[in-house]
Amino acid sequence: MSFKSIEWLEDGTLRLLDQRKLPLEKTYNDYRDYQTVAEAIKEMVVRGAPAIGDSASYGMALTAKHTSADSLDALRDELRQADKVLRASRPTAVNLFWALDRMMKVVDDPSINSIEAMQIAILEEAHAIAQEDADTNKQIGLNALELVPDEATVIHHCNTGSLATMDYGTALGVIRMAHESGKKVQVLVDETRPRLQGARLTAWELKEQGIPHRVIVDGASGHYMRKEGVDFCVVGADRIAANGDTANKIGTYNLAVVAKENNVPFYVAAPISTIDIKTPTGDDIEIEERTPKEVTHFRSEQLTPDDVGVGNPAFDVTLAKYITAIITERGVVYPPYKENIRKIVEGDS
Repeated sequence: MSFKSIEWLEDGTLRLLDQRKLPLEKTYNDYRDYQTVAEAIKEMVVRGAPAIGDSASYGMALTAKHTSADSLDALRDELRQADKVLRASRPTAVNLFWALDRMMKVVDDPSINSIEAMQIAILEEAHAIAQEDADTNKQIGLNALELVPDEATVIHHCNTGSLATMDYGTALGVIRMAHESGKKVQVLVDETRPRLQGARLTAWELKEQGIPHRVIVDGASGHYMRKEGVDFCVVGADRIAANGDTANKIGTYNLAVVAKENNVPFYVAAPISTIDIKTPTGDDIEIEERTPKEVTHFRSEQLTPDDVGVGNPAFDVTLAKYITAIITERGVVYPPYKENIRKIVEGDS
């Protein structure tokens, strides 16, 4: 790939590719404190559940690296404050909290007895989370190969590739792995309103990888399923409840319902870290409501009349009954989800 969405520099800087400016401009922003990393997550400089978790981990590492604390206790207090601010950046993606929980285990480790030891341990854990992300995504792609026909037309919603992860991608990684394995894959790319992650980001990644694709408006998916034929849909996830209900980018639920009506398999590709056993159903998932300007404007251009009412949920919940299977790094999970998700999370698959 000709880009890295997330990169830790040797001088203690976190470098993020600014996804708000793609595909017209490839700009990298540098960060040296957790406050600006939290803002970058909130403002979607970086986005995608795994990438959010990776970036937050490095936000913790920045805190340790550039601390002015004169004692280990003071550094731990700084890290706890950083954790609190980073957790508040976006509420729906469970990977954020999963990654920060791991970082806080290091912060609270009683065997760490100096500032220098904490700095080393925190950075090592952030690197480990990022590397596991990359390795996990490749395994998800490998596990999905059996589900992909040798010639396939697939609908993908939002962006779940290397931009949304440390590398490779989840749902888009499934497509990439199939392509790299010699399968003839054509992708119908949902534009994904209102921020157009499909039209701007997924199309850009697919073009970089040489994978045939067409951008379609979100409302056209049913037309293509009925008139042209679609072999399967594949999407990522920001949180998967214990019963298989899945929160993902707004519009996913609509796509799943239309897929069910047209007998098209609907797959969710996500790492085990996206499964939240503590959340019983999709009704218990907090859905982020974003600024009305994302709907009323595109960049600086206004699209609606002045002073219109706006609803702008960033995510919706797809009920488990619409999901054919969930593809993870530990294997493919089929219904009944309540039973089989717990088995795969606990390693008893």
